[in-house]
Amino acid sequence: VLLFGTLMYYAELGMDSGFESILLGCWWSIVTVTTVGYGDLAPKSTVGRLIGSVAVILGIVILALPMTVIVSKFNESYGAEKRKAEKKTLAKIRARAGMLEDGSTDNGRTV
Repeated sequence: VLLFGTLMYYAELGMDSGFESILLGCWWSIVTVTTVGYGDLAPKSTVGRLIGSVAVILGIVILALPMTVIVSKFNESYGAEKRKAEKKTLAKIRARAGMLEDGSTDNGRTV
């Protein structure tokens, strides 16, 4: 973020594009790398646009792609916990109905 903010500040120096300080460049970098893109600052020079393109691509690679792995693992974990809860609920229902695990009742008759 600091690197892209500084690069953008110096690339846009004298272009009247709104990058008046390195801090504003860092703000632009955060907004760009996280792919939010408010549009309040935009590079006007060719070098600035090139830096912006690299920032967007790295933002996708660094932030967005790992999210697919995180969400996938969350879904696996959530699904396993949900199956456990369903098994417990089913066991409680069977216990209330007087059924054993193999499907037979307490008096020996199969249900």
